Amino acid sequence: MAGGHHREALQQDPAFTKYSNLNANRYKYFRWNARTARINFIYAIVIPSAILTLAYKTEGKYNFRGKRRGDIPQDF
Repeated sequence: MAGGHHREALQQDPAFTKYSNLNANRYKYFRWNARTARINFIYAIVIPSAILTLAYKTEGKYNFRGKRRGDIPQDF
């Protein structure tokens, strides 16, 4: 009955459509090069090892337990 003969309310931006298609098919265009290898090395090795080192160095150093009912203020 009513449908199929109306135009779209908004015009599609060709640059945004192209970017959207490229982003959806990014795996088809990916190639390993020096830049992507460096970025992946940083995100997969450097950052997790830095967080792990920080966690081991500060283990047991800080007490995050809050004051509870019945605790005296001199304990904190």
